[in-house]
Amino acid sequence: MIDIPAKDIKAKIIAAKGLTEAAIDEKIQQKLKQLTGLISEDGAAHIVANELGVELVKATGGPAKIVDMFPGMKNVTATGKLTQKYELREFDKNGRKGKVASFLLGDDSGIIRITLWNDQTDTFNALTEGDTIRIKNAYVKDNRGNKELHLSNDAKLEQNPAGVVIENVKTFSPGTKERKMIKELTGDEASVELLATVVQVYDPRFFEVDASTGKRIQEGHTGTKQTNYVMNVFLDDGSGNIRTTFWKAQAQQLTGKTDEQFLQYMDNPNAFEAVKTDLLGEIIKIVGKCKKNEQFERVELTANMVFTNVDPEEELKKLNEASSAAVDTLETKPEVKDAIKEVLAEPDAAKSEIVSERVNIVDEPDDSPAEPEEAPAAPTPSKEPAAPSPTVGAKEEEKKEVTVEEAKAAIPDIAPIEKEVKNDVTEEEVISLDDLEDLDEKL
Repeated sequence: MIDIPAKDIKAKIIAAKGLTEAAIDEKIQQKLKQLTGLISEDGAAHIVANELGVELVKATGGPAKIVDMFPGMKNVTATGKLTQKYELREFDKNGRKGKVASFLLGDDSGIIRITLWNDQTDTFNALTEGDTIRIKNAYVKDNRGNKELHLSNDAKLEQNPAGVVIENVKTFSPGTKERKMIKELTGDEASVELLATVVQVYDPRFFEVDASTGKRIQEGHTGTKQTNYVMNVFLDDGSGNIRTTFWKAQAQQLTGKTDEQFLQYMDNPNAFEAVKTDLLGEIIKIVGKCKKNEQFERVELTANMVFTNVDPEEELKKLNEASSAAVDTLETKPEVKDAIKEVLAEPDAAKSEIVSERVNIVDEPDDSPAEPEEAPAAPTPSKEPAAPSPTVGAKEEEKKEVTVEEAKAAIPDIAPIEKEVKNDVTEEEVISLDDLEDLDEKL
């Protein structure tokens, strides 16, 4: 069965029939009531689409846009550009050896991970970022909520096929994310974007893992060992502060240091003091996952993507544009909307200097677990500008009998920017061998 989420089904119905999302939701709810306890929301959405005559997927395989690929599809032909390439890995699972490699393929509708196994990896080293790739007879799988394209035994991968031109490739994005302030975090966010300042840095912790699987070494381990590390940092955005974990790849992104340089700090920890000093006061943008630490009763963040080269003016401009668009959707008087936009366009100058005022963090010990579990590495992003969210400033002017104070009172919670990508791309560089049930077949 092809697994299409309800949100994607609704998008296809809107595109094909022009119905509003509210109207579609009403039809779905009616189906759920009719079949109480017998069907999920996704199933109800499928029924509604069928009744409306909306074709969700092609009955047979063949060429497909990435946005139209869903787990369960077979005999798929995908064409796009190779946007990011990961390392080829060899592994030994239960005494049987194999190889796995992957890369990201993008077209004008989205990006998807391509996974190659064993003999399929023979051509991997010859592939280069920017190559046009065409894959035939592939199938789509779900891996931890993200869709991936795997090659079947009779699949074919073509590098730079003649006459095929790919333009307007979607840039990489680490899945659907939402911009929030720290004070708004609940601990349930699977992918959230923060812009904050580094206010405290702890020393990295080092531990050993199996070189082929990336898992922590257990007693009696006989394979090849590898040293990994993790950093903890406190971030502050003016609304609050949050402890953030940076695993190996993310720690390298944050500090700009290589793996070799990090390993030197294991023998010479005092040398890391200069790195900590350089990081303090730096404005960075983070995309990551939140969780609630019940022991310390606080929300914590694990970084998946790190952007260090931020442009406050550019990011502020983008945020104001998104905020202005949200204001247009309010059910209020036009003069109130105009006043709100004027307030948003002129944030308090004192707050525009995000480093100037920070909550004091008590110099507490690093209370992270003594033996942290390694998180999968994340793809290295291109440097992306970012900037602090504007803070509404106080004004005393009046506009068409609507004071700015009244306008401020009418401002909704519009800080979160609209979700950016329908086609989720896994943020993990390391393939989870335990979760891929077709491993035995490939071996």
